[in-house]
Amino acid sequence: MIDRQSDTALIECSACGAALSDSVFNTLVPAPCESCGAELQVTVFPALAGGSGQVDYGDALQTDDQTSCFYHPGKSAVVACENCGRFLCSLCEIDLAGRRICPNCLELGRKQERIAELVTQRTLYDQIALSLAVYPLLMFFITLITAPMAIYFALRHWKSPTSILRRTKIRFVLAILIALIEVGGWVAVLWPKVWKVASRL
Repeated sequence: MIDRQSDTALIECSACGAALSDSVFNTLVPAPCESCGAELQVTVFPALAGGSGQVDYGDALQTDDQTSCFYHPGKSAVVACENCGRFLCSLCEIDLAGRRICPNCLELGRKQERIAELVTQRTLYDQIALSLAVYPLLMFFITLITAPMAIYFALRHWKSPTSILRRTKIRFVLAILIALIEVGGWVAVLWPKVWKVASRL
């Protein structure tokens, strides 16, 4: 239970109700209550265990020759974004897998799926292109529509981010080759008929 009447959070023993000291917080094994001896394992957030503490609001500029944050002109820059090079204060810097980047690059990377740590799923355009080329072979007449679509998907998304797991462009290549064979088949079937009609006109 937390008593919010004081500035520091007070956590009570669940057995006797006595206030617990910081020594029983976040221990790997249960620790005894100092009042009743009951074995307790208390996990608290660092902000609660550390009391009111100090919040980092970023250091204000002290002199005119200091570098300022791109997003907060009144704050002193502590690091440059490793992606775009903008100077950032301690409020703006984001540590992502050991890289320091700015909020704008984080959002842009999330939208464009360029930051692998933020991507949980991707559209596999190479799989779509290959499926459009192969599956319609079961119903050959559909290939008149799906073969051009397969070529479009393969060429349009050739440089799009692929699977989160590493894979080659082989599906795109196969999709284009199969689709070209299908288109060639349709040309071979339809061209004599078109030529015959055109010659009568």
